[in-house]
Amino acid sequence: MKRQLVLMMAAAVTASGVLAGAQRQTQPPAPTPQTAAPGQGDSKSAKVADQAFVKDAAMGGMAEVELGKLASQKASNPQVKAFGQRMVTDHGQAGEELKSLAASKQIVLSTSIDSKHQAVHDRLAKLSGAEFDRAYITEMIAGHKKVAADFNEESVSGNDSDVKAWAAKTLPTVREHLRMVEELDKDLSARPIN
Repeated sequence: MKRQLVLMMAAAVTASGVLAGAQRQTQPPAPTPQTAAPGQGDSKSAKVADQAFVKDAAMGGMAEVELGKLASQKASNPQVKAFGQRMVTDHGQAGEELKSLAASKQIVLSTSIDSKHQAVHDRLAKLSGAEFDRAYITEMIAGHKKVAADFNEESVSGNDSDVKAWAAKTLPTVREHLRMVEELDKDLSARPIN
């Protein structure tokens, strides 16, 4: 029920969130002398879910920056180029904020994009012109829909107040990106492929 990886973003979160939730619902911890205070298992699962969100958001943000750089170079449509540059700027800034937050929570973040995001980058890098523009915009729509849902979930249901606040603060920007890219999609769809 919790998070999935977007394109940029969280299959691992879904698996950990669903498994953690299923465990709590179907296998309550048996009382033993080693069991700590009631609810400790839940707080541990909540902490893991918040950490997974931070890691996935950081990975997705890094991927957005890399894809934005690619769009700034390869897009044929000036609006797509500008959108790519906006992704570099906005996701770069959000990424720096998230790095600081992660460091304060002792969450270790990856310094490079994972193989899933690299595969998307590599696929888009082989395209050019209008074909690149449309493929990039399609990726951005799918990714931002997923990220918006994940950030909304964290901002409502997150357990770490700092992570929850960061997700709530960043969510309007993600929604603005989604609105922008959906408008770009309408513009591109109205134009014939050369």
